[in-house]
Amino acid sequence: MSPFDLLHPALRYHIVNTLGWADLRPIQREAIEPIVKGLDVLLLAQTAGGKTEAAVLPMLSRMARDSWRGLSVLYVCPLRALLNNLEPRLQGYASMVGRRAALWHGDVGSAARRRLLAEPPDLLLTTPESLEALLISSRIDHTVLFKNLRGVIIDELHAFAGDDRGWHLLFLLERLQHLTGHRIQRIGLSATIANPEALLVWLARNNEGHVVGPIGSPAAGEIAVDHVGSLANAITVLSRVFRGERRLVFADSRTRVEELAGGLRSAGLQAFVSHASLSADERRTAEAAFSAEPDCAIVATSTLELGIDVGDLDRVIQVGAPPTVSALLQRMGRSGRRTGSHRNLLLLATDENEFIADLAMATLAREGFIEEIVPPARPTHIYAQQVMALALQERGLARPDIDQWLGSVVGEIPQADRVAVLKHMVESGVLAEDGGVLGMGVRGEREFGRRHFSDLVAAFSSPLLLAIYYGARELGTVHPTSLARSADGTLPVLLLGGRSWRVVEVDWRRRRISVTAATGGGRSRWLGARRSQSMEVCRSAERIIAGAEPNCALSRRAVAALGEIRERLAFIDGRSLPIVSDNNGHVRIWCFAGGLACASLAHALQSRGLTVADWDDFSISPYSPAARAVAEALASIKPSEARPELPTDLGRALKFSACLPDDVTRAVVETRIGDPAAVTATLSRPTKLVSLVSDPQ
Repeated sequence: MSPFDLLHPALRYHIVNTLGWADLRPIQREAIEPIVKGLDVLLLAQTAGGKTEAAVLPMLSRMARDSWRGLSVLYVCPLRALLNNLEPRLQGYASMVGRRAALWHGDVGSAARRRLLAEPPDLLLTTPESLEALLISSRIDHTVLFKNLRGVIIDELHAFAGDDRGWHLLFLLERLQHLTGHRIQRIGLSATIANPEALLVWLARNNEGHVVGPIGSPAAGEIAVDHVGSLANAITVLSRVFRGERRLVFADSRTRVEELAGGLRSAGLQAFVSHASLSADERRTAEAAFSAEPDCAIVATSTLELGIDVGDLDRVIQVGAPPTVSALLQRMGRSGRRTGSHRNLLLLATDENEFIADLAMATLAREGFIEEIVPPARPTHIYAQQVMALALQERGLARPDIDQWLGSVVGEIPQADRVAVLKHMVESGVLAEDGGVLGMGVRGEREFGRRHFSDLVAAFSSPLLLAIYYGARELGTVHPTSLARSADGTLPVLLLGGRSWRVVEVDWRRRRISVTAATGGGRSRWLGARRSQSMEVCRSAERIIAGAEPNCALSRRAVAALGEIRERLAFIDGRSLPIVSDNNGHVRIWCFAGGLACASLAHALQSRGLTVADWDDFSISPYSPAARAVAEALASIKPSEARPELPTDLGRALKFSACLPDDVTRAVVETRIGDPAAVTATLSRPTKLVSLVSDPQ
């Protein structure tokens, strides 16, 4: 019997006669047997690889074969726009077996919600936040609504697993299982990642599972890098070189997106915009107009990185550097879907920093490297959120019941943390306790009760980055290690885009920094207004500077720029740890270890009496009369001693930090910031002392 024969007869008929498919894709064939057997499955495929059908069709087959009734399958996505895009397609598939699919999220109107609750669909498309709102709503009998739930399909699982939304989702699944009294089958859909077995274990919680799809980096398409030197030059390339093509342009700040779109319109090109600050209606209008226009560009942040359909694309272009190799591959995967076309990505660097990062990531992608997905450690603050949510869901929560509701995921939080958090929440008034039953306290109502407890279900902690604003203008983002105060307690000066900015205020709750123009130097990120880079990306850059050929196509400008960088940094050999002195009191340690490791080593050097002027993803710059003294100080550092210097109020960046004692908050933050493996690797390198002659000018 072939896998296709395992599907329900009605589905087999419609796949051949209604959809007109001559055959299923390999991932779709391979997924049928484990899914219809009820196993937990992780499906891996590049963008537009057929993952949705690979999951949905076997689940609909189970639904029809086993006569599931009522709401029996959830389809969970990280973005509402992705749900809106999928709903017509999934409704079409569901109708093949006489079933219904429907949406439930914040943009669904009240009349549609009432109809849905009166007659629940068989397949519900939603987000974790909307699912949480259903569970805590006093107007919904969640026991009745979810009693027939049998399976959940999680789209873009990698987008959840890398931050706290993943832990929140796992807690929700445990609560739904406790509510229904039976195991709920879990199907995860993911881009290709480096550690799929680990991700499946995380999702399935040690239940029997199966990975379907290719393991390792997908075959990269055509990647080219150009050093254009400025945003204005990037606009010129985008408007003149690719006339007649439909272009998807990525940029990693909303300000840059708007500047690019405005410049393209001024150059006479139809340009549309998509980023999170726009309303859902504006984004949908732009995306629809883009798909209908043959000669145009849509400029987007990561909002279009996932599988939202914006039609056939001729070209994908990144202005600047993508945040990760995985993001580079995701973005390139938006192209090459039309028959006869191919996947492609052009990286336009507006400065030297972006240029080296682009070369490094393009080379890693072609070498088959892709990042592992590692869930953030110690989600104690999400445990606190879950206790509050359960108290609302159950209209009072007995202490012994907490672990039963939260299932295996509760073991991710140390027992001591759980005890301390409950004690703190009761003593601080976040929770009230009466006869061993917990409910929301006065402070909890005040902190999280706004708009029917919407603050309790939204804005979970993503990777710790803060947006920098000069008035209303967004300059970029920085890692919180940039915000450690000076010895005299003053806030730091940051160096972004070649200018110095003094920090005036840090709003941790909104992840926002207000700055004013300043004179003098400042602490910079090597990639300017972006997150710290990993050691793998930095070591790839080091190899290229040392002479390895980039594994991508280079423009003539790019070839010339790389030659100049190699000449200036001729002491980089890819093996040693150069400590370079200009014989004028300035020393630079070329670590190529990544921002977190360099921050850790910089702090350790300061603890040994050295003043560190600056650090970035590639290097550390201490003040010292001699490179040898720096080498000796570096040699005295033990890897376990090297941690980044953190702002004392950093814990406020954690959502629900009001529920945690200060020492627990600090412990959670410290487990999430740092890169001990990169520190160890750096300290194991042999040092090389280099003396340069100072420029007389």
